[in-house]
Amino acid sequence: MEEKKRGFKIPSSYTVLFLIIAIMAVLTWFIPAGAYDTAKDGSVISGTYHAVKSNPQGIYDVFMAPVRGMLGTGKTEGAIQVSFFILMVGGFLGVVNKTGALDQGIASIVKNNKGREKMLIAILIPIFALGGTTYGMGEETMAFYPLLIPVMIAVGFDTLVAVAIILIGSQIGCLASTINPFATGVAADAAHVSIADGMIWRFIQWLVLVAISIWFVYSYASKIEKDPSKSLVADKMAEHKEFFKLENTDMDMSKKQKHVIWVFISAFVIMILSLIPWEKFGVQLFADINTWLTGLPGFGVFFGKSVAPLGTWYFPEITMLFIMMGILVAMVYKMSEEDFISSFIAGAADLLSVAIICAVARGIQVIMNDGMITSTILSWGEKGLSGLSSQVFVLLTYLFYLPMSFLIPSTSGLAGATMGIMAPLGHFSNVPAHLVITAFQSASGVLNMISPTSAICMGALAIGKIDLTTWWKFVAKYMAIVIIASVAILMLASFFS
Repeated sequence: MEEKKRGFKIPSSYTVLFLIIAIMAVLTWFIPAGAYDTAKDGSVISGTYHAVKSNPQGIYDVFMAPVRGMLGTGKTEGAIQVSFFILMVGGFLGVVNKTGALDQGIASIVKNNKGREKMLIAILIPIFALGGTTYGMGEETMAFYPLLIPVMIAVGFDTLVAVAIILIGSQIGCLASTINPFATGVAADAAHVSIADGMIWRFIQWLVLVAISIWFVYSYASKIEKDPSKSLVADKMAEHKEFFKLENTDMDMSKKQKHVIWVFISAFVIMILSLIPWEKFGVQLFADINTWLTGLPGFGVFFGKSVAPLGTWYFPEITMLFIMMGILVAMVYKMSEEDFISSFIAGAADLLSVAIICAVARGIQVIMNDGMITSTILSWGEKGLSGLSSQVFVLLTYLFYLPMSFLIPSTSGLAGATMGIMAPLGHFSNVPAHLVITAFQSASGVLNMISPTSAICMGALAIGKIDLTTWWKFVAKYMAIVIIASVAILMLASFFS
């Protein structure tokens, strides 16, 4: 029997992160130990670095790092809050997906726009982008390709148009994440800032990039509509028409599914309202409402006296929100207790890998902090960055995250692995942590649309029967525009932050 040859395969994010933990442990034997004085909020005070007794890390510490990364140590906050939050969001999404409300909603939009299919580009891209910016819509999009591709081909477009609507739409939303728990949430937790910090700039970025995306896909679709020979997959059009035959379906949302959609939207609206620090802007409305509700005779005791007002919530409270909303979805859909529990557990299981990778990534910080080399590396960075403007630092941060996003495709893993160092480094150049987070998301989002290590990208192209090189040719100009626009917004934000 002939032995099957094994080609090189890029290791998973888990392997890469564990190797980094091991490398950092080795470095604790050689890098001098040091520490900074810190302010009351925990931020390092520039110019206060001093040497301390070394504490080299061994094999035991390497294997304990992910455990301590999850549970926390005296020097490093654990990832347990954000990991449990991710699992509960997964459970909530599992219950929503069980109702079929999202799938049916997209199908209804497609059906209701029959004869105006080109307008679907302007309708669906923002919808998928909203999914990306709020909950990191990615693998869930796979169900929509078989629905949209036949429609686009039947009206004279090609598979690239259909794939672009979904893939570019969802991933440009992830690039400009506002409250995405798997990117913004993990990064904010690692940087010790609120998810709401810098949201206005990420929202501006979302608006600009979604508009660019609509223009780009719409322009290509118009060109193909006028002259099909200009399609980048023109040589496969006949094959695709045969393979992706349009089936006549009458898909309308049921009343229960419409109710589910409203609960789904409400969950993220409440999450946004709960994370914005209203009192900092002089808005007392939510604090006053909270005081009034908890002070009502009987109701205050029934509802709970310890309820925190919107604007002061963090991971524990928004975790509770998604548990509660998951139950509410089951109630409005009249789901059986058995179906609710099974779909909730299945949804949480789908995101277990993301929850675990947060702990593994946090293990890098555990090794560095316990080995007393974090401050030393920050001190080197402080000296190297001295004299650099905020704009130069932001640009260097963006460039740093481009290759790192290829190496570690997981946004959660990359944020957890690097934000503990990059956010404090930004402090030395007067760059706030939220801008470092935006730079990280911007670079990671670009790579996830074109990288062969991105399962979301490769899965979409496989369904659409599109070669990777063809996809690169299709999005090359678009990627250049997105990078220029993202960097321009980062530069602008650096002047006002």
